[in-house]
Amino acid sequence: MSAGKYEKPTINKIEFAMASKYGSPMKTQKIRTEIDGISVNELTQKYGSPLFVFSQRQMEEKYNTMYSAFSSRYPDVTFGWSYKTNYLNEVCRVFHSLGSIAEVVSEFEYQKARALGIEGKNIIFNGPYKPYADLKIAVQEGAKIHVDNLFELNDLEQIADELDMKIPVAIRINMDTGVYPQWSRFGFNYESGDAYDAIKRMYDGGKMYLNGIHTHIGTFMLDANAYKIATTKIMQLKAQVEHEFNAEIEYIDLGGGFASKSNLKGVYQSADVIVPTADEYAEAITNAIYENNKSEKLPKLYLETGRAMIDEAGYLLTSVHGYKRFPDGKKGYILDAGVNLLYTSTWYNYNIEVDKHYEGNNEPSMLNGPLCMNIDVIEEHLMLPALDRGSVLTISPVGAYNYTQAMQFIRYKPAVVMIGTDGEARVIKDVDDLATVNYKEL
Repeated sequence: MSAGKYEKPTINKIEFAMASKYGSPMKTQKIRTEIDGISVNELTQKYGSPLFVFSQRQMEEKYNTMYSAFSSRYPDVTFGWSYKTNYLNEVCRVFHSLGSIAEVVSEFEYQKARALGIEGKNIIFNGPYKPYADLKIAVQEGAKIHVDNLFELNDLEQIADELDMKIPVAIRINMDTGVYPQWSRFGFNYESGDAYDAIKRMYDGGKMYLNGIHTHIGTFMLDANAYKIATTKIMQLKAQVEHEFNAEIEYIDLGGGFASKSNLKGVYQSADVIVPTADEYAEAITNAIYENNKSEKLPKLYLETGRAMIDEAGYLLTSVHGYKRFPDGKKGYILDAGVNLLYTSTWYNYNIEVDKHYEGNNEPSMLNGPLCMNIDVIEEHLMLPALDRGSVLTISPVGAYNYTQAMQFIRYKPAVVMIGTDGEARVIKDVDDLATVNYKEL
């Protein structure tokens, strides 16, 4: 029998953060050997490490589940793919092919949607900052413009004069839905009357008319009832506007914010327990429309789906570069991916899986990235077996916001691979190199 590798024994303090509700740390190993039938080791060997991997199959399954929950309850619903969540071209194309229009929050995202072949009429233009020239283009191309503030109203009145046209717009409103902190930064407040005053100004000026009402009440919303409250208030405002201004509101937009199966830091119940189902979100919204509709026609319903569609379909593969012992005895692993690629590490405890079964007991470990910064910590308290140099870890879910907010900092941004419904992997974004990141010096 061959002798095993010797490691100096250590005494480790068990951190409270590592304990379950039963008081003992995880003893079993969480293992992932493949994604959609392709070995994680094969993926990193072929495309490099670190590596973002997206599953088209899982994206389509998530979309179909959410869309079915709404369309089975409501006759006229359209999803708008939230570009800020993940604007990789191939990701956007998948959701557009399934029926989503585009929801954008900047001139960059608007231009990206147009470059992908999305017509202006199929773009929802949100955001608190819309440059005048781009706002004018959006008006000319028939985009769904959601007005955020009075300065934007001024710009639209001027554009209406320049184009000699009456502009259809939607208004973005914020409100109290019982969830705190309240998202009050975007749009006009409902309770104070600011939303109504802004709408009145539109009609008094005669240069715009309202064809939609929009709200986005927050992100990672764990209370489906908050959407019922929001929908009720939108429908009440809709009825008031239609009565007082002899108007017809074509659509309402409940934004996004639907949670994925991510585990929030500081929350000890699992995502499977606390995250509402697609049916629960759909029931809350559609019931409130039916209960509060005062007109002969039901409004068209838009939803700006993002996180819930893509988060669980995204993985980050990262390899162990080395390890060391800290003064407290904890083992610290150095990975080739860090917080430069995992923007959401501040808020979420990721699912972290090893690539095979490793002999030996789990011990308290820390995962650090490759950055020369003390804050580069992916996981501070984790029970792991003794990993080898080159071991591949799979981190998930990371499909939402991480790639779009990944920094070009210290290391090149990695390649991105999508595994298609045919089971084949293809590169959808090459790894950066010096040519792609060089700045033009003036």
